[in-house]
Amino acid sequence: MHTRQTPKRAAELLDGGSLYRVFRGVILCRQEILGVETLGQGSAARCEVTLNPDIVRVAPTPRRAFQGWRYLAEADAPTDMFNSIDGEMPPDLARKLREAGAW
Repeated sequence: MHTRQTPKRAAELLDGGSLYRVFRGVILCRQEILGVETLGQGSAARCEVTLNPDIVRVAPTPRRAFQGWRYLAEADAPTDMFNSIDGEMPPDLARKLREAGAW
């Protein structure tokens, strides 16, 4: 993943941190952060974040979209979801259940 600025707390991100993705106001998945590196200097500098290619689904958690880095306390981070033996719930059904407050 590419970004313009290196996060100030990069060392914390490398100690088990994840990049959480917000879709339509809901965090739905995460990827573990494996590395953070600043490339270039001055106005040409950029940050390269190496992510684990495995995408982990998390319990849908409302969160408005944001720019830049946000750090979630462990207690505020969504929990991982595990697929059931019978398969996954259709995304449309999951969204309707969340909207109804049933999930």
